[in-house]
Amino acid sequence: MPREPNARTQEDLARAVRAIAREFKTDTVFVIGSQAILLSWPRAPAVMRSTPEIDAYPGNARAWELEASKNDEPSPEASEHIHGLFGEGSPFHDAHGFYIDGVDEFTAKLPRGWRARAAVQSLDVDGKMVAIVAPAADDLIVSKLARLDEKDRNFVEAYHRERALDTRVIEERIAEADLDPAIRDRAIAYVRHLGSKPTI
Repeated sequence: MPREPNARTQEDLARAVRAIAREFKTDTVFVIGSQAILLSWPRAPAVMRSTPEIDAYPGNARAWELEASKNDEPSPEASEHIHGLFGEGSPFHDAHGFYIDGVDEFTAKLPRGWRARAAVQSLDVDGKMVAIVAPAADDLIVSKLARLDEKDRNFVEAYHRERALDTRVIEERIAEADLDPAIRDRAIAYVRHLGSKPTI
């Protein structure tokens, strides 16, 4: 597959996971946001992968923060540590053409139970297997519907053109997310409208 300018790839995902796994000495890295799609659909349309960032956090973030707080004042946050080392404008960004956005388990509005449905892959990092965990496609779509800015709409519509959404399942997932009622109603209205349109 030819590389599209500024479209993230599996290689980018692996590089981000290795960077976090090494820095935090963790065996699990969570990837959320749009580039979570790379785990289940690595050849997704370029519009779905066109971003300069990958959102991720280590599975041991809270334990790392607790340990780091013994030596630093004020207590560091894992997300800020990621920003400093691998974020926008960092040497990592300059070297690889993308950056890692440090997030946490509360950043994305995901349905309850998403972990049980998550896509999981293993990656060898210096001889140790590290689990990459990302929301399943339906759960990822819900997190996009919860925010629904222009890039989220582009993502959802591109997905729907290629792999028609099961609107019944999406509505069920929306109901399982902890959303403000107005945001929930907007998401349901949007996905129903999308489902009523032809995908071709």
